[in-house]
Parts: sequence; structure tokens; C-alpha cells
Amino acid sequence: MSRIAIVTGAGRGIGRAIAERLAADGVTVVATDVDEATAKETGEAVGGVGIRADVTDRESVNAMVAQVQERFGRIDVLVNNAGWDKAGPFVDSDPADWDTVIRINLYGVLHTCKAVLPIMIEQGGGTLVNLASDAGRVGSSGEAVYSAAKGGVIAFTKTVARETARHGINANVVCPGPTDTALFASMGGDNPKLRESLTRAIPFRRLAQPTDLAGAVAFFASPDAAYITGQTLSVSGGLTMS
Repeated sequence: MSRIAIVTGAGRGIGRAIAERLAADGVTVVATDVDEATAKETGEAVGGVGIRADVTDRESVNAMVAQVQERFGRIDVLVNNAGWDKAGPFVDSDPADWDTVIRINLYGVLHTCKAVLPIMIEQGGGTLVNLASDAGRVGSSGEAVYSAAKGGVIAFTKTVARETARHGINANVVCPGPTDTALFASMGGDNPKLRESLTRAIPFRRLAQPTDLAGAVAFFASPDAAYITGQTLSVSGGLTMS
């Protein structure tokens, strides 16, 4: 029987690439997104299921997880990929945007983990892969609140790794560097000067592609990583080095 994985924010970008890669590895993927049409599109494309879920809404998350458990009877992998940001100096930021950034990037992870971890504990094992960001490791100008939320995801994952290891659950973090996605473009990544200066700063001289992240997530989601927990892996082309 193939393993069952939930991937949040799977409608596009990095989440879509993760769903495609996990499916290629023989995993049955439940693609979730706040945009129901793209969730279903990804689900169908990878031979899995697409379900609308708003990670900021606990009831929405609980309903999605209940649906997955009812249909498949288990959840082996949870990939928390859903994220959002709005760039700008902190002193000019709107507190309403702080709430949105924290609800999606941090509370979204808390909501899914609260719903899924008890299921994994009951079944005697599982794998959690959280997408954070290098912004949460080293900071990023124009992304103060996002950096705070992603730093929270890193710290939260380490604690969950400690608390759930005795139940056969491992939990790790993948930190993307600048990645060529629609979200990146919306934050100024479609500005040729910004793209060029970022590319020059990256030792590999290119932005990440979503597939670059999908490979790292697929490793952490696989049995090959069963003895690895509480770790943070940057996929940044060498922009940051630990």
C-alpha cells in the first residue's frame, strides 16, 4: 500500500512541484490549497486527491484531515508548504499584514500539526516536513514579520521532533532560498535588476526552481530519512551556508 501524504499550498509553485515529486516516488498525494480549483487540478495531475483547505482556519484544516483519514485510514507524511509574504521595511508595515503573514506561515503549521500528529501517534509513526525559509535562519531585509514567523516554524519543528520521536515520528525543516515562483515575482522578483543582483549573490548563479526544493522535501519524506529528525536544511544554491 502506498504512503499517504498531505501537501498544503499545493496548487502552484513549490507545493505543486512537491506533490508531483512525491507522486513520482509512489506516494498517494492529497493536494490542499485555499484555492479549490488549483488544489483539485494538482490532485488530478498527480493521480491523487485535491481538497480545499484554508490553513489559517482550524475548522477548515480539521475538516480536510478528517476527510483524508476517512478516505485513506492513515496519514504518513505531512508537508506544510503553504506560505505568503508581503515585502517592505518593517517600520512602514501595516499591522494587518503582520496578522496575515503570521496566520498563514506560523498558525497554518500549528493547525495542521495539531490535527495530524495525534493520528500519526496513534498509528505508530509518520513524517513531518515543514517549509520555512532562510529568512527565518539569517534574516532578510524587507521580510521582518515573515522572518519571525519562519523562525518560529524552525523552533516549533525542533520541539515537535523532540516530543514525538518516541512515537516513531520524525520532523525536519527545508529552508528555500530565493525561488522562481509566482509569489517571488509578486514581491518584486519580476524586477530584472533584483533578479540579477540576487543571482550574482548565489554561488550557483541561478535562482532555485521549485523542483530543487521538491527533491529535498522528498528525501525528508522518504524512509531514507527515518533516522534524521529536528534538522534544518537550506536549499539556496549556497547563498547561505550553515
